[in-house]
Amino acid sequence: MKQTKTSYWSIMSSLVVLIICVACSSKKIVERIEADTTIDLSGRWNDTDSRQVSEAMIIDCLNHSWITNHSTNSGGKKPVVIVGAIRNRSMEHVAISAFINDIERAFINSGRVSIVASATERDEIRAEKEDQRVYSSLKTIKEMGLEYGADYMMTGEINSIEDREGGTQITYYQVDLALTNIETNEKIWLGQKKIKKIIERKRISF
Repeated sequence: MKQTKTSYWSIMSSLVVLIICVACSSKKIVERIEADTTIDLSGRWNDTDSRQVSEAMIIDCLNHSWITNHSTNSGGKKPVVIVGAIRNRSMEHVAISAFINDIERAFINSGRVSIVASATERDEIRAEKEDQRVYSSLKTIKEMGLEYGADYMMTGEINSIEDREGGTQITYYQVDLALTNIETNEKIWLGQKKIKKIIERKRISF
């Protein structure tokens, strides 16, 4: 009789575990959405933050007096800008290369600024020119020494501050960018963009 009761409770326990496993199991569903759709899952820095910050900063940069001054002093020529180091000082991972690409895209799409390749990209391009001198036909070889020299360099950093109490978290981001005259080292534009997010984590009760 004792053995029968033990077997009964063993079977019931197994059934309970099975029911819980079935209830907790999930079916993966994949849905395609527009790339510019705003979705916040974790509350961390994401593609929307990168795009919105870069666009807002470049609009502010291009509406500043430095670009008019450059046009006046250069006979109407577009300024040539290189995007330098933008450092992540925040407490989480930020795809800096994607942010830099967003900045360059916003500059180019404005039609008011020329963007030149970064130091890493230049090394690859120069290596290709050297290769052409050996293997390409004379009519198609690209000459050395004809690169555009940048007039200005953009640099910056991303910082973040977190405050947490219980299931509530506030994350504050501050992005600072600077545009510097390469010839004179004069900072001709300073831009700042702030983002504040509140994340609520609800506890699940049974």
